[in-house]
Amino acid sequence: MGKTVNKLAIVINGRGGVGKDTLCEFAAKHYRTINISTIDPIKKIASENGWNGEKTPRARRFLSELKQVFSDYNDLPTVYAVNAYKSFLESDNELMFIHIREAGQIKHFLKRASPYGGRIVTLLVRSRRVRKSYGNSSDDEVENYRYDYSFQNDRPLRDTEEAFVSFLKEIIGKG
Repeated sequence: MGKTVNKLAIVINGRGGVGKDTLCEFAAKHYRTINISTIDPIKKIASENGWNGEKTPRARRFLSELKQVFSDYNDLPTVYAVNAYKSFLESDNELMFIHIREAGQIKHFLKRASPYGGRIVTLLVRSRRVRKSYGNSSDDEVENYRYDYSFQNDRPLRDTEEAFVSFLKEIIGKG
């Protein structure tokens, strides 16, 4: 299994454009990592029905509202995330990032995943470089949750990887 660390799942959040995916890519260079989002099954459905992958404010609102419809109808986003989490616990991966935007869905995921054990923390990524409003509740209300950790992502890109990996080591060490 190589180097051993405590398995850690991180519910990661932040406004669009703060660099969440880039941070996850940096982590994957240093740890065996799974990276999923509760919007993944919604994007699949949307792309099969005309959405072309754009990240415009209109498209962001569309995905946000479609996700809410599926959450209300059959809990698809949370079921998807919990199943991925259970697979992570059985794998040899060390880190799992679970992107969840809505505070209520973060709480819901944590409640549904807790019976399976493991360690899950929440992380808010912030940056002064991003817009303050996107016109949808998923992006605009990311601050409406009390996160375990926050990471300010305003460094030059060349310095960000080292800073984020050091940040992860601290969190892992607290396990």
